[in-house]
Amino acid sequence: MLVDFELVKRAQKGDSAAFNELVLAYRKRIMGTISRLISRPEDVEDVAQEVFLRLYFSLDQLRMAEGFEPWLHRLTTNAAFDYLRKQRRRQEYRMSDLSEQQVVMADAMAGGKADQDAQHNKKIRESVDSLLGAVSEADRILLVLKEVEGLSLKELEKVYKVNENALKVRLFRARQRVLKAFGASESKEGSG
Repeated sequence: MLVDFELVKRAQKGDSAAFNELVLAYRKRIMGTISRLISRPEDVEDVAQEVFLRLYFSLDQLRMAEGFEPWLHRLTTNAAFDYLRKQRRRQEYRMSDLSEQQVVMADAMAGGKADQDAQHNKKIRESVDSLLGAVSEADRILLVLKEVEGLSLKELEKVYKVNENALKVRLFRARQRVLKAFGASESKEGSG
């Protein structure tokens, strides 16, 4: 835990300085989680702000300070889910949606100025994103929390509120679906 339980208890009682300390302590971790779950880097800050707003208005609902981190993970993944649902409804893309960095990168690539490492890393990232995009949001979020964020099964138990065996089964099935998606993409590339 990044902070002690007393800080959480103080924040629950309305201590704004304690709440600010919580935000500062968990900001980087929350933004990292969100950036791995959503595909638009420019929206990470907005989703993180939503997480902290939810935290502020619902902190009094937390029963035990010891359960703070899994509860915060739950708030974070729920905010990311909500964002993804809204994005799915709004499937429009405009040039103005691109960040300046994305436009510069697109220009550099079109001009052949991007170096091979950047292209290779981009291909790997796109492949991973494509594979994760081929499975459900629930599978993707579970795999990101376990494999990228490094949450233990005990931590995931608290986030998902299911026992360890059920989580193992979910993880196994999610991994199988990713492998199936990988096999399908390999066969497409081989025949195409």
